[in-house]
Amino acid sequence: MGIVGSLTPDQLHFFDSNGYLVLESFASLEEIDGMRNRMDQLLDEFDGSIASIFSTKNQQKLTDDYFYESVDKVSFFFEEKAFGDDGNLKQSKELSINKVGHALHEIEPVFKKFSCSEKVSGLLSSLRYKRPIIIQSMYIFKQPGIGGEVVPHQDNSFLYTEPPTCTGLWLALEDATLVNGCLWAFPGSHKNGLVRRFIRDENGVHFDRPSPSYEHKDFVPIEVKAGSLVVIHGDLIHQSFENQSPKSRHAYSLHVVDTDGCKWAQENWIRRKVEPEPLYVS
Repeated sequence: MGIVGSLTPDQLHFFDSNGYLVLESFASLEEIDGMRNRMDQLLDEFDGSIASIFSTKNQQKLTDDYFYESVDKVSFFFEEKAFGDDGNLKQSKELSINKVGHALHEIEPVFKKFSCSEKVSGLLSSLRYKRPIIIQSMYIFKQPGIGGEVVPHQDNSFLYTEPPTCTGLWLALEDATLVNGCLWAFPGSHKNGLVRRFIRDENGVHFDRPSPSYEHKDFVPIEVKAGSLVVIHGDLIHQSFENQSPKSRHAYSLHVVDTDGCKWAQENWIRRKVEPEPLYVS
């Protein structure tokens, strides 16, 4: 009997060649409903007067202590376009949040159960992880009409180890389509290595070099049904566009790094007080 969640040789070949892989029906309807319902509760309990904004375009200027301290908490970040000129929200807080992170997998039982499941561990074993840890988790909303663009990037830029080992696991909690802001990938771009690093130092956070320019024709859309998992190589160039539709695009995202023979870079924005427990892999 095979390991739960393990990949076939064909799937591994596709991932190694393209830098991403779609696993349909990875999460059950029960798991999806559990995560969505718990997030509804968390949003209801959230004091919306705490306004921290998340932006992939302008995070250097918007980074604050709330962002840094979110590493081992459940913290809430608003969309840039959620606020009017008067500084107040233009719609309810539930429809204004960009994401919730970065320790749902540690603190919230429903998210922890999925994140530490046998199928996730089996998948990581297939990807040749020896002693993986989940370094961050995020619930991403991509709100109707205001869900912001995520510019082309590589996950290894933000979550760097020596040697690089980051893999993104992006679970669709709703159907992701061209209309509501699905992921787009640059197939094979992971083979060209890391383009730049996101550095934290005494001056805050910044990239160590400008972003290259990319052509839209190089990207392919990854339209998936709810329950599908997109596996993303740490060096893959990927992005998503604004959600200008009336439908949201909820997703749960995990980022995993290895700790076997790998060193966590001190210049990363994440500075854990305590190293997370490693996931068991077969």
